[in-house]
Amino acid sequence: MTESKDIMPIDWTDPDDAPDLSAVEWAEKIAAAPVRRGRPKSDNPKALTTIRLDADIVERFRQDGPGWQSRINAALREWLAKH
Repeated sequence: MTESKDIMPIDWTDPDDAPDLSAVEWAEKIAAAPVRRGRPKSDNPKALTTIRLDADIVERFRQDGPGWQSRINAALREWLAKH
């Protein structure tokens, strides 16, 4: 286990410690920074669809817990590979 180093906490309540973000160099850096929101785009996005399955099929896949929709997708992919 590593030893804990005593780090002096920064008092952010003192306005003199914070950089002036309205300065030109900071404004340019902030404007040039890319904005990334949400999940990253998938290289292979899923198609949204509605499918009707027998209740016992859905219940059986749900019994194994979260990820049941992905397991149905994998089962369909396996079936397609065989046929």
